[in-house]
Amino acid sequence: MKRVLLALTLLLPALALAHELRPASLNIIQSDAQTFDVTWRVPARGDLRLSLDVKFSQDTPALALPSARFVRGYYVERWKVRHRENLIGSTIEITGLANTLTDALVRIRWLDDREQVTRLLPDRPQLIVTDRADTEEIGGTYFVLGLEHILLGADHLLFVLALVVLVSGWRQLVTTITAFTLAHSVTLALAVLGIVSVPQGPVEALIALSIVFVAVEILHKLEGRKTLAIRKPWLVAFAFGLLHGLGFAGALSEIGVPDYAIPLSLTVFNLGVEAGQLAFILAVSALMLLLRRMPSVHRWETRTGHTATVASALPVAYIVGGLSAWWLIDRTIALMV
Repeated sequence: MKRVLLALTLLLPALALAHELRPASLNIIQSDAQTFDVTWRVPARGDLRLSLDVKFSQDTPALALPSARFVRGYYVERWKVRHRENLIGSTIEITGLANTLTDALVRIRWLDDREQVTRLLPDRPQLIVTDRADTEEIGGTYFVLGLEHILLGADHLLFVLALVVLVSGWRQLVTTITAFTLAHSVTLALAVLGIVSVPQGPVEALIALSIVFVAVEILHKLEGRKTLAIRKPWLVAFAFGLLHGLGFAGALSEIGVPDYAIPLSLTVFNLGVEAGQLAFILAVSALMLLLRRMPSVHRWETRTGHTATVASALPVAYIVGGLSAWWLIDRTIALMV
């Protein structure tokens, strides 16, 4: 066990640099009869970015060279293009997308408030502009974005993992996860609708702190303590769920939501988050059940008097707590830079 913990400690800085595979985003907004403002955002770390670029068809010339800068984990370019037919029928391609594991969300908005939203993938890096995205396309796009955000967001998954380990029994697990779901759904909706607005930097730091808190509570439980979080984990899940909802909202606001389809986009994005969260919980629960049924583990339980759940809780607490503590330090320093 000591060797495993030592190896994990050495790997901790590398693991802590991991982040969700954020999508690139292309926003195109019509400013006059034939002119469009283009904003291209590519995920970046420091001064390194994904090698992705936007290529318009020949009938959509740029009016000037793009201005570029790095902003809050993104490489951002802005420029203007011109098209005589309001971009209808033109082609937009994300070059380099086929060589990545990420995707790109394209939003086009015209002066009459029509919008088209399309998600481009490594095997489908090109689109032909139409008048407006249909309901099915928007629903599928934002559901997948929600699913990807939770499954590729290490901080949110570690918080859910810590909750699963902290609770006792299926009834308490269902109650706790339901409280977490309800809470982050509320703040996600409030933030997307513009009722609540919170800077993302402090939110991300506090999310890391929430994971540290739950990891420490796992250790308290192993020591036999009866804290409020151990007796009523649903209460802690609800309180921190409000915070995590603001984190989800930050990701969604970076992507953008079509004005004419806010309820649909918000609902299916949240459904995608819940689907990913449920899949993760089922996978963790199945793994724990499988562990308990292994003959060697059963013999170990008989010999030591400890359950497999208790044995796995200690490394989970240290791994989750160590990673989240690193994130907390890193995100707090970023606030002061």
